[in-house]
Amino acid sequence: MSSEKTSADLRQAFLGFFRDKGHEIVPSGPLIPPNDPTLMFANAGMVQFKDVFTGREQRPYRRAASSQKCIRISGKHNDLESVGPSPRHHTFFEMLGNFSFGDYFKEQAIVYAWEFLTGVLGLPRERLVCTYFKGEQGIAEDSDARELWRKVSGFGDDRVIGLGMADNFWAMGDTGPCGPCSEIYFYVGDSVDLGAFGREQTAEGVGWMEIWNLVFMQFERSAGADGEARLSPLPAPSIDTGAGLERLACVVQGKTSNYDTDVLRELVETAARFAGKPYRGSRDPDDTSLRVIADHARTTAFLIAEGVMPDRTGREYVLRRVMRRAIRHGHRLGIQQPFLHEVALRVADLMGDAYPELRERRELIRTVVEAEEVRFRNTIERGLSLLEERFAELERTGRRELSGADAFQLYDTYGFPLDLTEVICAERGVTVDHAGYEAALERARQRSEFKGMESAVEEVYRRALETVSEGSVRFTGYERDSDESHVVALIVNGKLADRAESGAAVEVVTENTPFYAEAGGQVGDHGVIVGPSGRVEVEDTVRPVAGLVVHRGRVVEGALAQGEAVTLHIDVARRERIRRNHSATHLLHWALRTVVGPHAQQKGSLVGPDRLRFDFTHNKPLTAEEIARIEDLVNERTLKNHPIRTEVLTMQEARARGATMIFEEKYGDVVRLLSMAESLELCGGTHARATGDIGLFKIVSEQGVAAGVRRITAVTGEGALAYVRDLEGNVGRAAEALKTAPATLSERIEKLLQRERSLERKVEELERKLATGGAGGPEALLAQAREIAGVKVLGVRTDVTDRAALRELAETLRDRLGSSIVLVGSVADGKAQLVLTVAKTLVDRFRAGELIRPIAQIVGGSGGGRPDMAQAGGTDPARLDQAIMSIYDLIASRAEHSDPASTSPS
Repeated sequence: MSSEKTSADLRQAFLGFFRDKGHEIVPSGPLIPPNDPTLMFANAGMVQFKDVFTGREQRPYRRAASSQKCIRISGKHNDLESVGPSPRHHTFFEMLGNFSFGDYFKEQAIVYAWEFLTGVLGLPRERLVCTYFKGEQGIAEDSDARELWRKVSGFGDDRVIGLGMADNFWAMGDTGPCGPCSEIYFYVGDSVDLGAFGREQTAEGVGWMEIWNLVFMQFERSAGADGEARLSPLPAPSIDTGAGLERLACVVQGKTSNYDTDVLRELVETAARFAGKPYRGSRDPDDTSLRVIADHARTTAFLIAEGVMPDRTGREYVLRRVMRRAIRHGHRLGIQQPFLHEVALRVADLMGDAYPELRERRELIRTVVEAEEVRFRNTIERGLSLLEERFAELERTGRRELSGADAFQLYDTYGFPLDLTEVICAERGVTVDHAGYEAALERARQRSEFKGMESAVEEVYRRALETVSEGSVRFTGYERDSDESHVVALIVNGKLADRAESGAAVEVVTENTPFYAEAGGQVGDHGVIVGPSGRVEVEDTVRPVAGLVVHRGRVVEGALAQGEAVTLHIDVARRERIRRNHSATHLLHWALRTVVGPHAQQKGSLVGPDRLRFDFTHNKPLTAEEIARIEDLVNERTLKNHPIRTEVLTMQEARARGATMIFEEKYGDVVRLLSMAESLELCGGTHARATGDIGLFKIVSEQGVAAGVRRITAVTGEGALAYVRDLEGNVGRAAEALKTAPATLSERIEKLLQRERSLERKVEELERKLATGGAGGPEALLAQAREIAGVKVLGVRTDVTDRAALRELAETLRDRLGSSIVLVGSVADGKAQLVLTVAKTLVDRFRAGELIRPIAQIVGGSGGGRPDMAQAGGTDPARLDQAIMSIYDLIASRAEHSDPASTSPS
């Protein structure tokens, strides 16, 4: 068996072998399966051939081979939580496969697999076992496969083993193509143990590992009249096989873990360099974290290269979850700076030859990953702030359990998995309410399942639309604030109803309406609908399907019936505030493009009565000067009171006028062109009559919301006036507290800050003196050092609480002692803190990051760091002295095993 083949060599050997056998070599299909809503990601090699197998697509070849990019992180194929602890599992992997579409069948597939494994790769026969379908649930055993394996391999019953439906029968779905399959297993480890077949591999990866699965599609499954499944022979039986490249690399390279193979090991080592920790290939938590990072970096790089961006829903949310899991593990390892983008770029370097899209989109991968890292690290800090608040509350009440609701909030809002919350809580002596967490998680799942019922609800809306005589509800709100119409449909409790009684939540559909339905970022109108014997307060107006306007509200008086004549009145004051904010949004867009450049394109907006929100493309925060200039441009246009005009034009005419278009594919052939001052955009919303109606325009915040996307929140008119008054009140209260006038507040604050900086310098000077043993120097502390196996070792407790001062003390003592190991500790805010430093001449024998861990455990904490410097904290300060004194025994024990004389060659 050769141990020289790299993963790239194996991929080429596989494809070359099947090319020589007359197979068409087909490039990997995309990770996002086109035209297949049943799959979030491609999870097997046969995905791109699905329609070929079912006969819906014809190709000019009948046999093919490929190396398919796969992700298993959703649905029934979800390996996420196994990644890290397992030496085998991955979220991203490559599936090698050969396929026959009605060409060759079992015998040739078995011969090809056996020839490639034992001939091309040279795998020893004695390490292989083959399986076949033994028959189950009324389906006969696959005796053909059994006999073919015996013939081809020369194996007897001990190595040709029958398995049941769970392992050796494959189906595309409840109905459709299906058939028995055969698996080939390889024994990983020193001595082959046939008796271990069927048992799980050990934690170290020793045991029988499946390396190739051959699926024999020979039946069509259909439902009989009695509901029972029926199997009938396919007219053209086919072959679908799959062999994981990472597993093949593992056995060919003589490893016990996939993460020790060439590509993955390089990614693990890249992550290890950032962590400052060696990778040992163990189940140690640090090694587990390094494996997670290596795996998730591949998934991250490949998904971004295919255009998936981290976000809140669907595939984008899955990517964000993967990225944040990797970042959390980096945080766990003590990595303080952004790192995942560098590991992802290493993926592009290592795999860019086979998958050119990685190199072509290298800069995109860097930008997106780094931005998400920065964003999530800020989120982690906010989550930790929330935890600190909860810890303080628990301390006040004398409780020692974090509520399940709080644990779920940390997960749902800040991305903290339960295990991370538990680790942080354990350091503070706090437990987590698991039952409460599970209950909150279940409620969230139920809400998600409710959202999944949308298709049934959508059908109700389509039926409601059929009742509108013109085929769509006519909007009259451009011309009037109230209108007459009649009720064509009522929806109560998700069903069409003839009548809605007092108190009922109801959705009302009328032939025409002045109510604007939420669209283009503008929120829906509020108001009332008045009938002959009832009144509905409208709380929202939406467009659930094209052409339909639904007024959502509650019957507050009497009742409302289908067919009744009604009068519809919008909330005019609220609409006017929305108009002002919507028109201001257009001026803001124009001003942004003027100030920061034409790349500042709209990516989304929300226009409400109290404020407006505008998302735009830009890769860095706006400066204070840019924000002021944007405000000035908008306010200059409002002061000039430019008329706001709307024209109805064809799309061609609008383009000729130079209109700015957002989401162009959503526009129809006839559009509304909105113009005010220099702004010229397509828009179907409602607007002010002139720019002067907008009033004062004020930006209240600017922040990043996604990679390359910024968000501005602003207020206008009454909202701007309220904001300024609130700000004025805060300034007044601050001035009063500092006993000065508002006009001199900044001068007063600057003086206070100067005084604070002066006091801080004095405190730092005193801390440094105290840290080095007081005015008389550190001699008294140095005298406590002991010599152990030729190494000077010192452990001291100090009253210094500042961690920087502790580090300075440790370094000072180490430098004074020379070739030495120094541990210093103190208590700060009720917690133990420790700093350990090792002279650079000793780091080959003693590593600070390793020494600190058992010491930290004594005070109920954890720690880590570089080989020459490490830090730790703990929740049990009462045992600090014991922890400090333990350094002497620890060094004595380690010195026995690290004595250079004991390891030198004889």
